[in-house]
Amino acid sequence: RRQLKIASAAMAARCRLAARFHHVHGTNVRLDASRTLATRVESFANGLCFSQEPLAPGQIFLVEIEEKELGWCGHLRVGLTAHDPQSLEVVPEYSLPDLVNMGDTWVFAITRSHNRVVVDGEEARARGPPWEPFLLIERVRIPRDTLVGRSRPGRYSHILDDLYKMNVLPATARRSRIGVLYALQPDGTADMHIVINGEDMGPSARGLPAARPLYAVVDVFASTKSVRVIPVDYGFPSLQTLCRLVIQKHIVHRLAIEGLDLPPLLKNFCQHE
Repeated sequence: RRQLKIASAAMAARCRLAARFHHVHGTNVRLDASRTLATRVESFANGLCFSQEPLAPGQIFLVEIEEKELGWCGHLRVGLTAHDPQSLEVVPEYSLPDLVNMGDTWVFAITRSHNRVVVDGEEARARGPPWEPFLLIERVRIPRDTLVGRSRPGRYSHILDDLYKMNVLPATARRSRIGVLYALQPDGTADMHIVINGEDMGPSARGLPAARPLYAVVDVFASTKSVRVIPVDYGFPSLQTLCRLVIQKHIVHRLAIEGLDLPPLLKNFCQHE
């Protein structure tokens, strides 16, 4: 148990340090001073971004869709690449197909239907209830609460209440959270997993070269205007988080939280985070 705590602390520290974008990016991308917010300022392309550092096995690179742009077809694209962004003479215009055609890159478009590679004889794995505190992928254990995107209560909040109760937003919605990681396999390769609002989509690609550094790829493409990196703490969920999960599980309507006898900060946390 002590070794597990040490490993979790080391992973948490690594994730906090790596939770920003690489200074190498597409020509239409602007990063904020912290390099955690990437915005495509022109056109619909040249929005390619990378993680600052290669990911460790089981380390998720998580982003939240901050802003959408009407008038374009297509959505966010995410994946992994074995190319060091620093070594690129020119950042490709697109992740698909340009960066993928360079080889050693695995990228998928985020849509309302998702990719999953199923080998012969494998059955779809049952997924636990969305209020379970941890997401398990292979031997990786990630607190689910940070992974989940949530809408804000408002004039039309009743439309999303059923989705909210299940801790889900549409994959391409504003405030949806999408992450990518890789899990080591016994043969020395790795499987790439895409996580959408706390749900593991399963292996999207298999046989990745785990011995090579693998960087996260985030393509701020078309209808996705800006994304923000979300730090992920691999420790235990806080008491505040556990309270929120219980409250959200039992309320009839999100706006009913306002009438509960709770401290204002906890109400805000339950409604808006």
